Amino acid sequence: MKALLLGRFQPLHLGHLKVITDIVKEAEYIVIAVGSAQYSHAPDNPFTAGERHTMIAQTLKARGIENYHLVGIEDIHRYAVWVSHVVSQTPTFDKVYAHNPLSIRLFSEAGYDVVELALHEPDRYSGAEVRRRMIHGEDWRSLVPEEVAKYIEEVNGIERLRTLAGGEG
Repeated sequence: MKALLLGRFQPLHLGHLKVITDIVKEAEYIVIAVGSAQYSHAPDNPFTAGERHTMIAQTLKARGIENYHLVGIEDIHRYAVWVSHVVSQTPTFDKVYAHNPLSIRLFSEAGYDVVELALHEPDRYSGAEVRRRMIHGEDWRSLVPEEVAKYIEEVNGIERLRTLAGGEG
């Protein structure tokens, strides 16, 4: 089975990592689609596609996970052709893993086998919660893999996010 996982990974957190490690146990390979790839430097999308790619790659390498492909997918805001857009940008896949209701509907309507992801501790492990904690100076490092925390510090991501959020925190 060849899997596609859709997400923004703003940033990659331990909930994402659990989903990825669960999928790679049963998949020949996993295509990790980094969505909204064109967006960065905004409070809800502070990291670039390249930064998110690096966070994911460093994290998976540290865990010995090699059967994956990372692909940036830009939003096109035309739902009638979005699935074909994703397919045109990715290696082949036959099962889709997603949480977003629109993605689930669009891939289902296109005939794909879709698994609706049950989020792992969603009140704790969400990109929004990680970013909120970063802005307010609360513990966010316990929510992300160590590699992600180090990388965010390397790129001065906390200061960037606080500036983008208008100096809150």
